[in-house]
Amino acid sequence: MISTTTTTTTTTSTTTTTSTTTTTATTSTTTTTTTTISTTTTITTTTTTTTATPTTTTSTTTTTTTTTTTTTTTTTTSTTTTTTTTTTTTTTTTTTTTTTTTTTTTTTSTTTTTTTTTTTTTTTTTTTTTTTTTTTTTTITTTTTITTTTTSTTTTTTPMPQWTITGGMSIARYDHTASTLVNGFVLVAGGSGSAGVLNSPELYNPSTGTWLTTGSMNIARTYHAASTLANGLVLVTGGYIGGSSLNSAELYNPATGTWATTGSMSIGRYSHTASTLANGLVLVAGGYNSGYLNSAELYNPSTGTWATTGSMSIGRYYHTASTLVNGLVLVAGGSNSGILNSAELYDPLTGTWTTTGSMNDARYYHTASILSNGLLLVTGARSYSGDLNSAELYDPSIGTWATTGSMNVERAGHTASTLSNGLVLVAGGFDGGSYLNNPELYNPSTGTWTTTANMSTIRGLHTASTLANGKVLVAGGVNANGVLNSAELY
Repeated sequence: MISTTTTTTTTTSTTTTTSTTTTTATTSTTTTTTTTISTTTTITTTTTTTTATPTTTTSTTTTTTTTTTTTTTTTTTSTTTTTTTTTTTTTTTTTTTTTTTTTTTTTTSTTTTTTTTTTTTTTTTTTTTTTTTTTTTTTITTTTTITTTTTSTTTTTTPMPQWTITGGMSIARYDHTASTLVNGFVLVAGGSGSAGVLNSPELYNPSTGTWLTTGSMNIARTYHAASTLANGLVLVTGGYIGGSSLNSAELYNPATGTWATTGSMSIGRYSHTASTLANGLVLVAGGYNSGYLNSAELYNPSTGTWATTGSMSIGRYYHTASTLVNGLVLVAGGSNSGILNSAELYDPLTGTWTTTGSMNDARYYHTASILSNGLLLVTGARSYSGDLNSAELYDPSIGTWATTGSMNVERAGHTASTLSNGLVLVAGGFDGGSYLNNPELYNPSTGTWTTTANMSTIRGLHTASTLANGKVLVAGGVNANGVLNSAELY
């Protein structure tokens, strides 16, 4: 009996060539044919049992010997009295003679009859042969596994992730803000252009790849901050124009495409940070206004008002602020009278700041990205020794920093975007006096960086926005040729 079981295992190995267009996929199909051969062997065992049964035959031959003794006594007597007693058995003769002269002639005839009894015992051995036939059926199952590996190499020309040019903005700008709206559009606002500080915003439509003009801000501003609120509005705060720090704030309504002023901060500031908290409030911290600021304040969207909160331990600007998975806000680096490596945590429940572990490198003009594993990745920066390619990770559970793999290129003034696959895309920036177009990808699983396709345009001080479709929109910026209005998608 042969039963065949076929198991097919498909292993796909993908070899990605550092090419902008070709991915070679090697598919190994392993067909495992399991042939089960069942061999039935019948072993017949014949057992012959010989039983010897002795039969004894006894023949008795009796020979009788008869002994007859005849005694004839002739007695001549002359006045003789003879008493003769003859006993025939054992033949005993007693003769008594009484003073008589007697002539006795005795003739004895003895006949002996011998009876011989011969007993002959004949032993006959009867041999009984019993043949027992035992049939033993032994089933021997032999399983033979035949593995056939078929390697099929399929070369598919598939574009690797690359950059594509999309519609350009109507006005070139850098040091602007970009906010992804709830409807999927991207709002670019403010910044600096060839004509100075801007108040003109624009909307990018991912479906058409085009830009639309929308209502202008009430005040032109650069070095400001922008936050998308839970109610869908966009809050723009502070900034700089004409040598002055701004304390004004305004709200953009996507439904109407218009701006409205809202409550002003207690102090003007620029190059500050704005973080949306889990409770819906917005925390503004640090910045510059005739000095480095350590103050912080909270915006309440429900009332449109500001309230002061606890101050940081040290004033700073050009720092980063990140809302962690535990709800705390981590402020790191920046500049004061010198470049900082210190970091602090804001607790919304208490309204207070506490210092936490310091970074290994002092840095500003860096980026900070929350990873899917809850860690915070800080990359690049401008520092005392020049621009950095180093990166480090902050672990909120223990409050410490650890170095991770360094980028291939030193850079500052770049962007960092967390992709849907968990990787972090770092793009553009500058290294010394040179602007960059060579992006890199950080893999949190390995802690390493790999280069990816170059942007079509060298740029720094631009914005990068992650769209609902997973693509990254890079817009504006500046390079050695001037201010940019171009945009591209990764």
